[in-house]
This record gives sequence, C-alpha cells and structure tokens, in this order.
Amino acid sequence: MPFMTETLADKVVLITGGARRLGAAVTRRLHAAGARVAVHYRSSHTEAHALHAELLARRPESAVLLQGDLLKSGCAASLVHDTVTAFGRLDALVNNASSFYATPLGEITERSWDDLIGTNLKAPLFLSQAAARELRKQHGAIVNIVDIHAEFPMKSYVVYNAAKGGLLALTRSLARELGPDVRVNGVAPGTILWPDDDTWRDELARQRILNQTALKRVGEPDDIAKAVEFLLTAAPYVTGQILAVDGGRSVMIG
Repeated sequence: MPFMTETLADKVVLITGGARRLGAAVTRRLHAAGARVAVHYRSSHTEAHALHAELLARRPESAVLLQGDLLKSGCAASLVHDTVTAFGRLDALVNNASSFYATPLGEITERSWDDLIGTNLKAPLFLSQAAARELRKQHGAIVNIVDIHAEFPMKSYVVYNAAKGGLLALTRSLARELGPDVRVNGVAPGTILWPDDDTWRDELARQRILNQTALKRVGEPDDIAKAVEFLLTAAPYVTGQILAVDGGRSVMIG
C-alpha cells in the first residue's frame, strides 16, 4: 500500500501553528492541493479566524480551527482527537509551531528552557505519539519544521539550537519507530522570514546573513510550503531525511 497518494484530495492534515507566517503558507498550499486542514493556533486569534474564513470560502467544510497551548498536558491528544472527530481520519501531521528568541549563556532561565524545548521538541514528540495510531491506519506521514541551525548553531541561541537539534534527531528516530507504515521527514528552513521582533532590523546585519547564502536572497514562505507538499505527496520512498530549504546557506557556512 502506498504511504500517500500523489494527490492530497480529501486527505486530512493537522498543522500546528498554522495560522500565520510559515504555518499559514503551508496551510494554504496544502488546502489548495485538496487537503482538508485542521489549523492549530495558540494566541493568533485574529489571523486564525481570517484564514479559516478564507479557506471555507474556497471550499466549504474543508477546514477547522483548533486552539490550544502545546505546553499543556493533554493538548496533543486533544488536537488529534478533535481533528479525527471533525474529519473522520488523519493522514498527515505538520509540526510547525515554534518559539524563537535568543538565550545567551548566563541568561538562560528555566522558563525559556521549558518554552523553547516545549514548543520545538516536546510538542512534536507528543503530537507524533498521539497521532501514530491514526497515521498508521492511513499509511500517512509526518513533516517536522526543523532549522538549518540544528546543525549550524547561531551564537546566543543556545536553547533554540538545542531544541531544533533534538527535533532533527527525533525526526530520524520516529522514522525508525513508525516505519514501515508512516514516513517521517523534516524541512530545515534558512532565511525565509525575518523575526517579528527587532532582531536583525539592522540592514547591515541582514546583508551579512544574505552574503552567507549562495542565492544571495531571502526565501519565500511558499518555498517551505512546497517542500512540505513534496514530502507528503511525491516522496513515497523518502523517510528519516531533513531537506534544507535555505538558498544554499548551509553550503556556505558548513
């Protein structure tokens, strides 16, 4: 039995952090490809409801919103349960939700540890575990949004680097645990969107980063969405792999 068909028509995909930024791009692309989507969000209420209305206008009964704090016990199981209740099945899980901020050595707190490890590593693990039974039924797939900095750490982002490094290892480990029924892969973005906060507002700092990129430009959110779609639909013999979508930055800094 194939792991996924070549189309996402009527397949059901749960996307965490799917209401904004990269998550919204993934949601829109998979929905446009025919998937029914369960869009998780935590606090992005306005963006989530606007996106939900947009998707339903395109195709009625094709999307549901699921609000939840991934750091809370039981959230993972609830998200899977609510997705299956809404659509009757689950074919794919995209672990996209992520916290991102600097934690220089000497300033690291238990709160920042719990948040960064929780969103980037703990939540994907427990969501994958909660979804495993349903995904096995459908010979489905998991895609984790990792980061090139899992292998090439950024200075002052100690906990984030560690969390994404753990997610990289988790992706490969889950591929062994869930094979042959479920494929598990990761997409590692490079410079796609600048952070929402004041980090890297300085044009010289941005240019230094772009100079470390073979293509000398910022990528688009849809570049990540296309990679996710590829791994779900066109890669039936690919599992346990991390696909860098970084404009060649990892080649330049590796």
